[in-house]
Amino acid sequence: MQDITYKKDIKLIVDTFYAKAKTDTLLAPIFNEAIDEKEWNKHVERIYSFWNTVMFKKMDYKGNPFSHHMNLPIYKRHFDKWLEILEQVVFANFKGEKSQDMIERAHRMSEMFQLKLAANRSNPNSKPIL
Repeated sequence: MQDITYKKDIKLIVDTFYAKAKTDTLLAPIFNEAIDEKEWNKHVERIYSFWNTVMFKKMDYKGNPFSHHMNLPIYKRHFDKWLEILEQVVFANFKGEKSQDMIERAHRMSEMFQLKLAANRSNPNSKPIL
């Protein structure tokens, strides 16, 4: 089994992840509420660019990922499921240093998002932490 090497590998991961997430009883309602069906292709393209930037230092992605999540009703259980599905997809298709790196980065993102969400929710009248 090969490692994650190219953007086409990112596309495979993202497409496979969303195929699973869109049918998951915990995650599907969040995605369906947050992303209009007509916007899915645009969203997926943005996620390809995000991971391409994260994994290969290609400056594909511009934006603040947290700002798109800060008002969603997402909690630890959602992040745990996100990580579970992502790990399944990555390790079913790839093996190696980059594969492990992607999962480690995802865990750090999960922790950071959860900390920021908790801080924003505990101080609803203050300026949000982005």
